[in-house]
Amino acid sequence: MDIAFIVAAFAGGLVAMLVRLPPLVGFLVAGFVLNAMGYGLTPELETIADLGVTLLLFTIGLKLDVRSLARREIWGTATAHMAVTTLAIAGFIGVLKFSGFALLAGTGWSDLLLLGFALSFSSTVFAVKVLDERGEATALYGRIAIGVLVMQDIFAVVFITASTGNYPSLWALLLLLLIPLAPLLHRVLDRIGHGEMQVLFGVVAALVLGYSLFDLVGVKGDLGALLLGMVIAPAANAAPLAKSLFSLKELFLVGFFLSIGLTAMPTVQTFLIATALLLLIPLKGALFTVLFLLGRLRARTALLAGLTLSNYSEFGLIVGALAASKGWLHQDWLVVIALTVAMSFTASAVLNSRGESLYRRYGEWLKRREHAELLDIDQHIQIDDAQSVVLGMGRVGRGAYDRLRDTHGLTVVGVEQDPRVIAELRVQGYRVVQGDAADSDFWERVTLTDVELIVLAMPHQQGNLAALDSVGNSNCQATIAGIVTRTEDIAELRARGADHVFHLYGEAGKALADDAIRSRTEN
Repeated sequence: MDIAFIVAAFAGGLVAMLVRLPPLVGFLVAGFVLNAMGYGLTPELETIADLGVTLLLFTIGLKLDVRSLARREIWGTATAHMAVTTLAIAGFIGVLKFSGFALLAGTGWSDLLLLGFALSFSSTVFAVKVLDERGEATALYGRIAIGVLVMQDIFAVVFITASTGNYPSLWALLLLLLIPLAPLLHRVLDRIGHGEMQVLFGVVAALVLGYSLFDLVGVKGDLGALLLGMVIAPAANAAPLAKSLFSLKELFLVGFFLSIGLTAMPTVQTFLIATALLLLIPLKGALFTVLFLLGRLRARTALLAGLTLSNYSEFGLIVGALAASKGWLHQDWLVVIALTVAMSFTASAVLNSRGESLYRRYGEWLKRREHAELLDIDQHIQIDDAQSVVLGMGRVGRGAYDRLRDTHGLTVVGVEQDPRVIAELRVQGYRVVQGDAADSDFWERVTLTDVELIVLAMPHQQGNLAALDSVGNSNCQATIAGIVTRTEDIAELRARGADHVFHLYGEAGKALADDAIRSRTEN
């Protein structure tokens, strides 16, 4: 790859950071600058860009609960928004025909609907990048936004498959065997531990079992990477795997953003049309917010998810390129779509950076439009009477709960994410509320006024750290105790504010030794 690409990407990212914009905006601008200097898209850069998108979708799958796609607030919102947006954008471009632009003169209703469909998508790459940078990919609004994006990706794959006539082969049915193979993949991932083998496992899973295997049987490879990530997601080490792939994915995605700017060179006409289409971005986000409110989500969840989806998508380029190759659209529309996508990223970056301030300004007005009965996953959590809260109700959390309740006589509430575990524990007499303590939004919904002790008992260090940070940012004055399984995690929890940290196996060893000595003395 030409050294100019690397220098331009670094310079663009640095300038963007200096003006407080996400580096990806600088990468996009760098692509257009390189284009103006005479550089073109190279096969090497295309490969890097494709690798970045594939790894991105794979890591999305690692964080995604497949059951969430069946929720009405996700598939219903994605479907309704795409239908309304397609018609609205088609109508808007139709009105622009009266502006006198030559490019618009020959567009019929089929062209307008095709353009509306291409621009109805929101960017998976951009949205996930913004969520990762803010550390809120696991927040409820982040998960809702990602679910909608996955549904849009499925719509795109269906359209591309139907348009090209390249239907999956009968061999694609064998892909269903990946479901019974999932436990084997989980065991392999959990046994190889951390380090370079974990990264290599992720690359093989994303590019070979995901992209290449699906592509071989006629299914879009990127979708294959996403689905394989979802298959591996239940593994205990899925979250650490996503973290280990983070830097590799980020580096390759630089190539993706550069490639958008290198796609085509804008003219005055294409720039003006793209600028006009940019005016629809706030309306696109507002429609998402309205649909989420109708879907019984809280105002904050609806607004932040709507802002995350307030952009145009790289899939628009894919749809546009396919339409141009079929002769359905003029080649200049590719330039318009590329410009619109790039400019929407900049506008969306500004909107998302002001998400919390927008909520503070309009939150009360939006709250008055919330549904009377909110969804269970987004209701306010009332545990004001609890003296102790246990975050994570696995075996360790359950043991801590029993000890605090039975031995010390405290009023205890457990917090657990899995609905099935919650149902089982409630039958056994435990008081448990549903919530993801690693989700910053959980702490927006809960009140911990009288809580004296918080126990961090989630199975993964990252979850405990996220919960610890959220407690630190609240007004809660409770004592915080953490339980770890690795010695190196002790210092990290203490540095982040935990008052007491216990090593699970170390404490078990001490208890075993004490019991053995006590038994020997008694005998």
